[in-house]
Parts: sequence; structure tokens; C-alpha cells
Amino acid sequence: MKAVGLTDFGGPEALEILDLPDPVAGPGQLLIRIHAAAVNPTDALIRSGTHVKMFGRTAPPPYVPGMDAAGVLLAIGEGVETDLNVGDPVMAFIAPNGSYGAYSEMLAVPANSVVKSPRGMSHVEASTILMNAMTARLAIDLLGLKPGSTVLVSGAAGTFGGYAVELAKEDGLVVIADASQADEEAVKGFGADVVLRRGDDLAERVREQFPDGVDGAIDGALFNERLAPAVRDGGTVITLRMQTGEADRGVKLIPVRSKLHSEERDKLDRLRRLAEEGKLTIRVVGTYPKEEASEAHRRLEQGGLRGRIVLEF
Repeated sequence: MKAVGLTDFGGPEALEILDLPDPVAGPGQLLIRIHAAAVNPTDALIRSGTHVKMFGRTAPPPYVPGMDAAGVLLAIGEGVETDLNVGDPVMAFIAPNGSYGAYSEMLAVPANSVVKSPRGMSHVEASTILMNAMTARLAIDLLGLKPGSTVLVSGAAGTFGGYAVELAKEDGLVVIADASQADEEAVKGFGADVVLRRGDDLAERVREQFPDGVDGAIDGALFNERLAPAVRDGGTVITLRMQTGEADRGVKLIPVRSKLHSEERDKLDRLRRLAEEGKLTIRVVGTYPKEEASEAHRRLEQGGLRGRIVLEF
């Protein structure tokens, strides 16, 4: 089969078409014919080698990126009990390792990482849901806030941030979010109760409206410790990319690592239902054939995306 991957870390040009053995559905696995794979910032970290620097090398090259896939179920492995049938449209949350990644024509995936695609959605649309929405779900769970509590979401116009706003509102939280002037209406549409202008002084402007600070924060904009002043004494900022520590006033920085939760099927299926009900906003900003994966990564690294690029297989 064909896959998109790399043998040497580098820039977008490091991505190439690879010939890999056709996978089979082993015990506990489902074999998927992948039609679409979302391009996420984590994929660029894998391609550049940053991911290996953060977590260490766990498999030899080649490396195939990709955490979000959608396609058709081809085969069911031994011992799998599932409500899925061969031929069903499905989506999967992939935890990449070595040549195991979503940028592939086919993939044998742990059965608990796969759920049916939302009714009426294309493979391209379905491929943009699980990883970002699951990360947002886990971030909210880590905060452990009661309904009515206040939560700040930075980077709210992005895919992860938008899902965080929508899921926080689903939990009954009061959401404060940031946005540029151009993105303000979109972020309000996600359900944010208060929208503040994005910028380096976000924490100060939060304190102007919430003098005691918000109860917790989800940092999609990678402010890290600079967001801590927005949070009440002893509160928590949920970070990405393994940023951890403790700031002033006992504010904790706790990272979320969704890859470790890729087989929590009940949560994945709950996200599928929310998407099906229209409670998660699906945003696709462009598609590329697999042969143009390098160009897709160049567009990703230009920034400013308000949705996901998708590779089509």
C-alpha cells in the first residue's frame, strides 16, 4: 500500500510517498481503508523530529504521521465484538508510532479506537473530529469544574479551541474566549459567553472582567505560564505540548496528552453523537491529494487556519 511519511526528519519537503506492506486485521483490530486523514499540528512535530525530542524514539523509521482518519471498514479481526459491519463508514483516533499513522491507504487499528462516522458526513469532514475533540474533552475533564464555573479558552478560533468552547458549554460552564475581530462572530457562534480580543495581554483583560480570576483555563494558543495570571488562586491551566509546572499563587500547569486515551471508545462515540447532532462545528479549509502532502504541511505552517486541512487517499 501507499503511505505518506519520512525516513529523515525535516521540513515539509521530507514527506514522500512510501511503499509499505498491506496491513491485516490482527486479534483485537479493525482494518480500515482510509479515504481522508486530517493534517494536525502534531503531524508537523512528528515530521520535524520535535516529537522524538519530547518523548524519545519508540520505533525505527520510516515515520508515518497522522492521528485522525476516516474511511471504510474492510475487515474485523479475531476476538473483536463490535456493532460495526464491514463496509461501514468509520473514523479512527490513531496514536502514531513508526510506520503506524493515519497518512496511509490502509491501517489495522485497535477496535476501541474506531467508531462509526456521523450520519451524512463525508470522509473528509469525519476525519477532522476525533483527535481535536478528544483532546478538548480530556482538557475539560482534567479541570473538573462544576456547572456554572468559569473557564477561559485561548486560541478559541482554532479547531481544538472551537471544540473546547462547544464541549465546555455542553457541560454547563461559563466560557470566556479570545478572538480576533475577524473571528469574533464565529467564536460567539460556538457558544462563548464572553469574547475578548486576542493578544499578549489576554490575562490582564480577563482580570478586568473577572477580578478574582477564572476557575480554570484551556490554553489552545500556547501562552503557557503567561496565562496563569488569568486564573484564580490555586486554579489550573491545561496546556498542550507537555508544558507543566506551577506558577504564582499555586496555579498549576497540567498538560493533556490525548494519544494515551486513543482507545476510550465510549468517549469517542459520545463525540460522534455530538457531531451528528450538530453540537460540534466541522470546519474543513482545504483538501490535498496524498502526493501533495508537503504542500499541505507548508500551508499548515503558515498559520492562521480556522479549520483543518485534509489529505485524501
